[in-house]
Amino acid sequence: MTFGGFREVVEFAIEKEKEAVSFYEDASAQQKFSDARKMFKDFANEERKHQALLEGFLRGEKTTADYDLKWIPDMKRSNYLVDISYEKGMSYADILRLAMKREEKALTLYNDLAREIDDKDLEQTFKMLSQEEAKHKLALETLYDDYMAEMGD
Repeated sequence: MTFGGFREVVEFAIEKEKEAVSFYEDASAQQKFSDARKMFKDFANEERKHQALLEGFLRGEKTTADYDLKWIPDMKRSNYLVDISYEKGMSYADILRLAMKREEKALTLYNDLAREIDDKDLEQTFKMLSQEEAKHKLALETLYDDYMAEMGD
């Protein structure tokens, strides 16, 4: 993946965050249980925060200086799943599988961008976003494991 410059990198990341917001909003709307609806709405709100952070970065706002980077465990559950496409009416388990894969890809994207960027502030921003996506991935993998255990898997 090659970019024409700083602005193009950040704009690409913003578009990915917008896609994530849309995905989680759609997933929320499909859920019949209020806890699942709320969880997906919360994920959409988190992705909106990421989008706002990146948009602020384009305006010259450096807001990650005091962010505490920590190691987030990786269950690697999504690593063993095949890619699937989003479809209206997907089962809860399939939405969780898809969401895990999306977060895995976002995590990889931000790790790759952090390694490639020359701007230290933007590198820190991508590391922070990578950590946030790792948190989402862990939460989704945990939910998926719990759900599958309830189903007898």
